[in-house]
Amino acid sequence: MSDFEQVALTIEKEYIKNLLASERRLDGRTKSEFREIKIETGIIGTAQGSSIVSIGKTKVICGVKAQIGTPYPDSPNKGSLTVGFEASPLSAPEHRSGPPQDHAIEIARVTDRLIRESECVDLESLCLIEGEKIRTLIIDIYSLDDFGNLIDACGIAALAALATTQLPDVQVENGEIITLDTLSPLKLKSFPISITSYKIGDFYINDADLREELISDARITFGTTETHIVSGQKGGQSGIKSNHILEILKDTIRASASIREEIKKQIPTLKIFTN
Repeated sequence: MSDFEQVALTIEKEYIKNLLASERRLDGRTKSEFREIKIETGIIGTAQGSSIVSIGKTKVICGVKAQIGTPYPDSPNKGSLTVGFEASPLSAPEHRSGPPQDHAIEIARVTDRLIRESECVDLESLCLIEGEKIRTLIIDIYSLDDFGNLIDACGIAALAALATTQLPDVQVENGEIITLDTLSPLKLKSFPISITSYKIGDFYINDADLREELISDARITFGTTETHIVSGQKGGQSGIKSNHILEILKDTIRASASIREEIKKQIPTLKIFTN
C-alpha cells in the first residue's frame, strides 16, 4: 500500500469513527443492521442444491454436489462434507487468480466449521453401506461481487444451497449401490447462521461494507444455531476486550434470529428436522 493510500485510509477511518460516534453509518444503517439480503435457489442445473445470496451489493454463488465414496476409518457409519471457497478476481481488484489466498482459505474454514459444528447435516444419513460406501457433500462457493462481509454471505449461501438440496434415492443390492430416478430432500437438523462483528476504534458494527471492512481494526465471527453457539473466529490485527465479547454475543443472537426469519420468508420450503 502506498503512502497516499495509507493517508486516505486514515482520513476515511476518522470520518467513519465520527459517524459512528453520532450513531450513524455511511449508508444510514444502525451499528447492528444488515444490508438487504436476497436469496435465489435452484440456479445451477447440474448441482444437487444451489443458491445465489446477496447482502447489499456483495454477492456469492454456492453449489452442492454429492459423490459416493468410502468412509473415514474412525467414522465408518458417517458420510462427509467439504467446503471450498474461491474469491474470483472479477469480484474485487485485490482478489488474484492462482492458489487460494489466505482470506479465501479462512472463509472456507469458517463456513466449514459453521456447517460441521452445528451438525445441521446428519452425516449418519449419508452412510449407504457401513464401512464401505458413503455420500460426500462438496460445497463450493464463489464470490461474484465483493463489497464487504463475504464471510456471512458465504454462510447464508451454504445453508440455502443445503436447504434446497435433492439427493438421488438409492438402494443396495448384493453390496452394490443402485441409483434410482427419484429424489429426496436433504434433511437439516439445525439452522446455523454466522454473524461477523467488525471493530472500528471503540465501536462494533455488523455487516461491514467494503469501506468499513478495509479500515476495521479487527473482526470476530460467531456461528449460532437456534439454541447453541457453535463456532468462533477472530481476525484482524487488534485485540477485542473480554468484557465486549458478551455484548457481541448478545447482539449476534438477536441478529441471527432476524436473519433466520428473513431466510424462512425467502425459502418457504425450508424445514428443520429436530428428531
